[in-house]
Amino acid sequence: MTTSDDAVLDTNVLVNSLYEDSEHFAPSRALLDRAKERNAGFRLFPQNVAECYAALTNLNPRRVTVPKPPVEALAAVEAFLALPGITLMPVPTTLAQHLLALMRRRPVIGRKVYDLQLVAAMLGSGLRRIYTFNVDDFAPFGELEVLTPPAV
Repeated sequence: MTTSDDAVLDTNVLVNSLYEDSEHFAPSRALLDRAKERNAGFRLFPQNVAECYAALTNLNPRRVTVPKPPVEALAAVEAFLALPGITLMPVPTTLAQHLLALMRRRPVIGRKVYDLQLVAAMLGSGLRRIYTFNVDDFAPFGELEVLTPPAV
């Protein structure tokens, strides 16, 4: 069951929480520390799992400063999912309908479709809040409350 206080953690929050040299490390880590509490109300989708693993193992220095070997990336993703305050949401059955509607409303190209897919998953699950450092990617969706992890 979701509540109006529940929030999705965007993949960039997960990734930044693992890199102390990231400018977003402290606020990301603070959110993940909150996720140690059962009532934190954080949500992830299978898409976040795949994106996180992809980002952590990416050799492009724009994504991460030091890529992790697959076994370490997998362990990191599993550690996120083991936190009591994070719930892995099922893919909503209305995902494709929401995604197509969003594509008509806001046509995108390339990798930007994954942000639309995450928005579609949120809408199909009744979630309206997301923590992200990519505020501009989600700002066009007035039905969402786009939150930047607070500075620590």
